[in-house]
Formats: sequence, structure tokens, C-alpha cells
Amino acid sequence: MGLRFPISVLKKRLETFQEEMVKKNIDAAMIRTLSSFTYFTGTKWLRPALLVPAKDEPIAFVAKGEEEGFLKRTWIGNIVTFTDGGDLMAKVSGTIRKKGYRVVGLEFGIERDAYIIFYEMFKRLNPNVKVVDVSPIIYAMRMVKDEYELEAIRKAGSIASKAIDKILSLIEPGVSETDIAAEAYRILYKLGSETPLVYVNAGPDPRIHSEPFRNNIVRKETFVTVVLGADYNSYYANMARTVYLGRASGLAEKALKCMNEVYDTALELTKPKMRFINVIRELDKVYEKYGLKEHRVIGYTHSVGLQVEEPPITTILPKDRFIEIKSNMVLAFIHAPIMLKGLGQVKKEDTFIVREDGTLEHVTK
Repeated sequence: MGLRFPISVLKKRLETFQEEMVKKNIDAAMIRTLSSFTYFTGTKWLRPALLVPAKDEPIAFVAKGEEEGFLKRTWIGNIVTFTDGGDLMAKVSGTIRKKGYRVVGLEFGIERDAYIIFYEMFKRLNPNVKVVDVSPIIYAMRMVKDEYELEAIRKAGSIASKAIDKILSLIEPGVSETDIAAEAYRILYKLGSETPLVYVNAGPDPRIHSEPFRNNIVRKETFVTVVLGADYNSYYANMARTVYLGRASGLAEKALKCMNEVYDTALELTKPKMRFINVIRELDKVYEKYGLKEHRVIGYTHSVGLQVEEPPITTILPKDRFIEIKSNMVLAFIHAPIMLKGLGQVKKEDTFIVREDGTLEHVTK
């Protein structure tokens, strides 16, 4: 047990967040998403609940009986215990009323625990409080990683790299997507991942987000794509590979060549001060050359960190395509697959650290 990151680093993150809240006249923020809770406390903990005042010490709300274990893993000293969800909401709301907070931030994010039901409950219990979105503040902080985060991501990348060949060797006609996923999870857990993620798409029907189906069976002359999210100290590295069952020719061969050229082009163009949209436009020229532009998903990359897919996410959030690439961003690409009916999807994805000198550090070799 114990802290996985220095207290000084965790405190600095919280102080920076508080400074931004003061600038925007936000009295406090209620952190309910797991990744941001981990970012500030230093530990993942279900269900996450951290009240961050703009000018005071944070308060963590944990289930009764968990407080001793939680305190061993975090620097947070103020603890309030609760017995169930209703008690949690009552104690959070009671604290807000007692402190007299009028403007409180929540994360309007795309993540587990950012449930609309909590938002509605919070508004109902705090009718005199103005609720504002603090996710832009938090994600602006999280987009650029510090050295401790980068080291965790490197170790996650090592896990993914060790796992991928073992997993790809399991692919043969007759096995199911869940067969492949089950072995992949076993391998990733054995290598040290605590919350690994595995997606499998066996053709002929392509799916962008391929949570495995038990009745999807690997067939000859189709693609199989495996996507891994390996984590270390709660930080992820993302990796994907596609294999073709048989000798690739015709459209299958063309799609593989196209994806490799798109990948190499992105490697060349992804550098500090370049905007994602400019890279996307150049990649579209490659897709057009192979006659596959209509089969590609728009966008090519996303950030990786405490979530396997976090902003900027150029495939989901169009506004993120206009963000300028910065040093110490961690990016995964090519995230967007080529979708081919009758064959499946084609994808080649690795995780990279953007260095200050303009080069990319390949995390998942």
C-alpha cells in the first residue's frame, strides 16, 4: 500500500485547480468521476466523491469501514463517511449548505460515474446553488503530463507490448471474440494491469467500438482487430493490431497498405504546434489515394492517461480537432479504423509521448 505519486505533485495539481476556480468565481467543485478523483487524490476508489473548495482543504467522502484503507493510499486528510447513496448525497449537500457555497462545479464529462442521475439529484438537493461545468479546467490540466505520469504510461506501454504478440497468437478460425478477450485479460492481469480493457472485432462485420461478442467467431479471409488498454498506477497505454486470416489480396491488401501509410504519415506530422485538423486533412489525402476515404472514421487520435481515451478525442469531439499539439501530450493513433463490410475493420494504433524536440517517443513498441 502507500502513495504511488509524491504528495507534492498531488497537492500542486489541486492548488492549480483551486487557482482556476478562484479566477472563474467557483466556490467549490464536487469530483465524481474516477479519473479526476485519482488525479487529485493519488488513488482510484469506488465510488469517487471529493469536494474541493476553492480556498480550503478538500474533503473525501468514503463508505463507512473503508476510511482506514483509503487513508493509507492518499494524502487527503479530511474524511467524511457515508452508509449508502442517499446518505452520501445528504452529507455532500449538508456540507455545501453549511459552507455557504453558491457556485459549485461538476464535470460534464464522457466517463463512468458522470451519470445524469447524480446531476439531477444534486440540483434537486441544492436548489439555491448554481451548477457549472469544471471539466474544461480539469482536462486542460490533464492534457499535458508530468514526468511521474509519463513514467507510469511508459510502464503501461511495456505491459501492452509484451501482451500483444501472445494475444495475436491465439487468433485462429473457430475461436470467438470472447475467447480471445478472456485470454487477453488473463495475460494483462498477470503482467500487472489492474484495470485492463480489451476490445475484439472479428469480421466480416466491422464495429468501431468492439466489446467482444461470444457468438462472433473468427473466420478465414477476414480481419480480426484486437485493441488493448493496459494500465500501470491507473495510467493507460493504448495499442491495436489487425491480422488477416489468409493471404491478403484485392481490397484487403489495399486496406492494409493504406493503414500503414496513414500511420507513417501521422508519425511524420504529429508534432508540437501542429493542429490536429491539419494532420487529419493530410491523412485524408492518403485515404483518397487508395479510394478508401468513405470507409475511414473522421479523426485519427486521442489522448491517453487516466482514461484509455480522454480529451482531446478527435473522433468524438469535433472541437478537439482544432487543438494545438503540445509537448508532453500522450497520444494514441491511428485510432480511427477503416471499416469494410464483408471483411471487418483495419486498425494500427500505438501510444506516443510528444517530446519538446518535436520527436515522438514510441511507448508501445
